[in-house]
Amino acid sequence: MFGNFLEKLAIFVCQEVYGGQKAPAEGIDLDFTRDRKRYLVSIKSGPNWGNSSQIGKTKDNFAKAKRIIGQDVICVNGCCYGKSRNENKGTYIKKCGQSFWGFISGKSNFYKNIIKPLGHKAKERNDKFKAEYSKVLNRFTKEFLNEFCRKNGAIDWKKIVEFNSAIKQRRTTH
Repeated sequence: MFGNFLEKLAIFVCQEVYGGQKAPAEGIDLDFTRDRKRYLVSIKSGPNWGNSSQIGKTKDNFAKAKRIIGQDVICVNGCCYGKSRNENKGTYIKKCGQSFWGFISGKSNFYKNIIKPLGHKAKERNDKFKAEYSKVLNRFTKEFLNEFCRKNGAIDWKKIVEFNSAIKQRRTTH
């Protein structure tokens, strides 16, 4: 949920500054022109977002986009937080945290300006999560009491073991 919010925020920021837009290409989130160069960006929440096959898929998406659009495109893996020691990954650039937000906003300290909306969004999500969690916990408790407790409130361990481990017999009708 939070990663989706960060992606939308990044697209919005870039749209306001550089006229960026959600890219229609598979696996590409943002398409914009800056300093007469066209950039295609795959936005991830942080620098350690995927395994080798997922990273390979992103590289394939970049290569496909370059074949379709042209070789003048610069591909970027943009990470909303974190750091990258080496931005040059050969076939693409990896920008993280301050570098990424500065890249899409044109302001090197922009990453500090998004703290307030991020904090507000995190609190909003946290409140919703707590409310939903309470509902689930209450339903689970009610079901557990009904199914696995005796009338006096004691846990019926035999029922729990049977529920968890017994082979269910099929009923046959003759």
